[in-house]
Amino acid sequence: MPIAFWPAHWTRLQRSNATLVTALLLLVLVVAALGWLFSWLPEPIGSSAQIFADGARTTLWLTLVSGGLGLLLGTATALARTSRWTLLRWGARFYLWVIRGTPLLVQILFVYFALPLLIPGLRLPEFAAAVLALGLNAGAYNSEAIRAGLLAVPQGQTEAARALGLGRRHVFLDVVMPQAFKMALPPLVSNFVALLKDSSLAYAIGVVELTNVGNRLQSTTFQPIATLSTVALTYLVLTTLVTQATQAIEYRFDIEGRAQ
Repeated sequence: MPIAFWPAHWTRLQRSNATLVTALLLLVLVVAALGWLFSWLPEPIGSSAQIFADGARTTLWLTLVSGGLGLLLGTATALARTSRWTLLRWGARFYLWVIRGTPLLVQILFVYFALPLLIPGLRLPEFAAAVLALGLNAGAYNSEAIRAGLLAVPQGQTEAARALGLGRRHVFLDVVMPQAFKMALPPLVSNFVALLKDSSLAYAIGVVELTNVGNRLQSTTFQPIATLSTVALTYLVLTTLVTQATQAIEYRFDIEGRAQ
């Protein structure tokens, strides 16, 4: 639901909160009712409605978990990139070089098939392997957004906070990080929406998410138009609702001076 839909006399906080709550409620409602909605569609979708609904929920859950992991890894990598310790900086650069220089599909296959050979005894289930690979990939791109935000905070503010007697930890947590987060939020939001679509690559290792469900159904029914159109439409609905929620968060923090 667009921000402009709400009454003009509402404050920025009221409009952003209303949009965020509405988008989240609609997302929960849509995910909960997918099976019932799909059951009204003609064959071959109607008889496979519950399978499609479960696949969509798996896609959303995969995105949320790997997105959280990607945010943690991105923050840690950004801090390592700006660290005074050379070893941390070089380790972070190597991580970014590898992840950003290789295809996501190859990374997913590597984590699932090759990683257990490199670390004997480690055998990740399909979902866990996909979460790890997607999280590693998202973390590499999130780190650059967060690092840019950290570097954009004026040095004078850090010096002023230290002059007031704040310790290094309080300076970072109370002065630097809140401002860096606000500036990094737009690219982080874009990365999260992209992650929702990139999660479709998890089908390659057998994760029964939305794309995998659609591909299996069209291969057995030989009706690719109906099945893949349903998959595309479901992704479109999910990304639209997620985008509305994230735009409300951006508006709440007055990103790019959009508040009236």
